[in-house]
Amino acid sequence: MFPFKLSLNTSTLLPYGLGVKEQVRVAAEAGYEGIELWVRDIEAYLAEGGELQELRRYIEDHGLKVANAIAFWAWADRDPEARQRGFDQAEKEMEMLAELGCLAAAAPPFGQVAHVTLDEFAASFAKLAELARRIGIEPYLEFWGKAARLNSLKDAIYVAQASGVADAKILIDPFHMYTGGSELRDLEGLPGNRIGIVHVNDYPAAPSRSEIQDAHRVFPGDGIAPSEALARTLADAGYEGYLSLELFMDSYDGLTALETAKLGIAKIREAYSL
Repeated sequence: MFPFKLSLNTSTLLPYGLGVKEQVRVAAEAGYEGIELWVRDIEAYLAEGGELQELRRYIEDHGLKVANAIAFWAWADRDPEARQRGFDQAEKEMEMLAELGCLAAAAPPFGQVAHVTLDEFAASFAKLAELARRIGIEPYLEFWGKAARLNSLKDAIYVAQASGVADAKILIDPFHMYTGGSELRDLEGLPGNRIGIVHVNDYPAAPSRSEIQDAHRVFPGDGIAPSEALARTLADAGYEGYLSLELFMDSYDGLTALETAKLGIAKIREAYSL
């Protein structure tokens, strides 16, 4: 049984240097239902004369949903001026994403956050969520395992609860769970409707947890991540949303972009089937 939907985070296609429309075409031809676009790729498309409505029609014609967007806003930066610039950037980019038909945007601990308390994170996330939902975008609170703060699932759950944001949603990523020391049991009690999206990937036993980097991520099932147990935990929580393949590999041993995307689907289904 496979109760989840399939999505492709376009970071996975970085070695191919594809434009956003080619990313969409590859994801659709491979068989994904959703796609996670990077804001910088959308902006590059627009800078070359593209139009948002034309891109939206292209995505819809290929049967895809823009499940989430990857952006970098200093929404919780310690410096008030930098934080305000982060909110200004977020507003501009979310308005663009809403016009594109995007459902959500990731909100990781980007910026200078080493001395930001979790309660301060919560206050900033409440402000971000109010802005995002007014525009029509759902912010997905994301923790980064190697961030100075907001680096664990427990931190993210606390911030979501302390923010007072109704039905605040968290982005789950096994790589960040591993690097930040989160455990599967930390997911217990988190209902599926509070999970925004799940990035799927795997990681090898070496380099060590302290030295491993994003570029070391591998396909689900090719490393030591507890993918099967994670799948069961997600299903038990009632999560039926997207599993989105997010890799940062330098190359794929001669595979084409389409072959890589199709391999990703096969790997996800094998690692996350119940």
